[in-house]
Amino acid sequence: MTAKPNRLALRRILLAEDDESMRGFLDRALTRAGYEVVSFNNGVDALERLTEEPFTLLLTDIVMPRMDGIELARRASELDPDLKIMFITGFAAVTLNNSSEAPNDARVLSKPFHLKDLVNEVEMLLDA
Repeated sequence: MTAKPNRLALRRILLAEDDESMRGFLDRALTRAGYEVVSFNNGVDALERLTEEPFTLLLTDIVMPRMDGIELARRASELDPDLKIMFITGFAAVTLNNSSEAPNDARVLSKPFHLKDLVNEVEMLLDA
């Protein structure tokens, strides 16, 4: 089980996105907004890192090879029930709504989105 985030680590984001350009775009935007971002191109590696250190938010694409974002979120919330989860997807949110495995309190941000919208959604989720 991962350690609980302390007050110094309240802005740590674990990012899982298989599209390299999108991952870089998200990483840079969130870093500029003051977040510490650790990013991976697949859910397997992201989950492994989550077992090693605490994060405040999991930001994950839904459709990825090796392990999709819904499975990643399910496993991540088992490791850390306090972890906030946000999905980003280019597909309709229906994919998430039909999944009984997705965490109930997860948020969904549909691509394309503006950087300001991403940062606002992250801030609202972390403040909740």
